[in-house]
Amino acid sequence: MSDDMSALRPELEAGLAALSLDLALASPLLAYVALLARWNATYNLTAVRDPREMIAKHLLDSLAMQPFVRGLGTLADLGTGPGLPGIPLAIATPSLQVTLVESNGKKARFLREAIRQLKLENASVAESRIEAFKPGATFDAITARALATLPLILALGGHLLGTDGRLLAMKGVLPSEEIAALPAGWRLAAAHPLRVPGLVGERHLVEVVRAGSEA
Repeated sequence: MSDDMSALRPELEAGLAALSLDLALASPLLAYVALLARWNATYNLTAVRDPREMIAKHLLDSLAMQPFVRGLGTLADLGTGPGLPGIPLAIATPSLQVTLVESNGKKARFLREAIRQLKLENASVAESRIEAFKPGATFDAITARALATLPLILALGGHLLGTDGRLLAMKGVLPSEEIAALPAGWRLAAAHPLRVPGLVGERHLVEVVRAGSEA
């Protein structure tokens, strides 16, 4: 690993400790950041250019929701871009099967290369628009980070959820207006304030389920 990445290890390990995650995750996570930074120079996959900024804004922000996917079997990450939050969650949760849904060809190529280099057997890429993605089975959960409003996420990807499936949406301040505008057949299950090491500002994980769900 380059000296640049090694210099980021203490900050990442401190963040992992704050999130009660295994410090051994630092190595594969730094390998992912190194690959992302290298590809980003050519393909402009993310507006965050500095690998040090990627630690809090990408890795730790994604991993703050890890407790909420730990018990799930399958997760579809909609409009994942360069793999956020899906790749960090797949690294940190080997029992979770993560499908990275991305329509942009350059980003999908990067995702496939990241999965190959990181040897992520529990991640796969669906190069597709969200609304056109028709897998053979539904998912336990879908997630989206900075993709769209809650109603729009459900309009695009609600068909991917089974009866007891849930949307786990990463948001900043609590999106009260979006929650009030949830379409018929969906309801708020919970809104969890998140603390992201190294990030100032509010973060929430919003859980939405089908209206008839017990969850």
